[in-house]
Amino acid sequence: MNKERIITASIILCFVVTTLAYAQTAEDYLKTGNTKYELKDYKGAIKYYNKAIELNPNYADAYLHRGVAKRKTLEFIKKHPRGYKGIIQDYNKAIELNPNYAMAYSYRGDAKSNLQDYRGAIQDLNKAIELNPNNAKAYNLRGYAKDNLKDYKGAIQDYNKAIKLNPKDSDAYLNRGLAKILLGQKDNGCLDLSKADEMGYSEAYEAIKENCN
Repeated sequence: MNKERIITASIILCFVVTTLAYAQTAEDYLKTGNTKYELKDYKGAIKYYNKAIELNPNYADAYLHRGVAKRKTLEFIKKHPRGYKGIIQDYNKAIELNPNYAMAYSYRGDAKSNLQDYRGAIQDLNKAIELNPNNAKAYNLRGYAKDNLKDYKGAIQDYNKAIKLNPKDSDAYLNRGLAKILLGQKDNGCLDLSKADEMGYSEAYEAIKENCN
C-alpha cells in the first residue's frame, strides 16, 4: 500500500514539475526579453524571444522584437553586413503574420537602407506612414533614404514632418541640416546642425566643424 502511495506521489510530483516548467507563456518570455533589451543585454533578449517563438510560432511581436534586438548587436552587423538580411527575415515574418504592422514596416525600411536598398526602404516606409501617419521615426528614415537618392527637397519635407511630430528628434535636425547644405542652404543648414548639437547629438559637432566653419 505504501509503495503504491509513493508511486502515486511521484507521478503527481512529476506532473506538477512539468506543469510549472511549461507555465510560462510566450507573452511571459517576450516581457522577459524586453527587460533584457532595456538592460542592453541584447543577446539575452534574443534567447527569450526565441523561446517565445518556440511556444508560439505565430507571435508577430516576438519576431519584430527579435529583429530589433539583432539590429542592436552592432559588433555582429559590422563584421557581417549581410547580417541585415537575417534581421529582415524576422521583419518579413512579423509582416506576414500581421500585414498591418506599421512598426515592422518601419524597421524593415531601416534595415533595407542599411543594405543600400533605398527604393525598397521608401516603399516600406510609405506603408508604415500609411498605417500610422504620426510615426515620426518613419518620416525621418524615409528622408534619409531620399537623401541617398539625392532627392534632397523630398528628404527635407520628410524631416520637417518628423520634427513637427517630434520636436526633440535631434537626428532629424541633423539630417535636415545636412540636406539643406547639400541644396546650397548653408546658413539654414548650419542652424539645424547647431540645434542638433544643443540637443546633445554627438555627431552634430563634427558635422558643424566640417560644414559650417
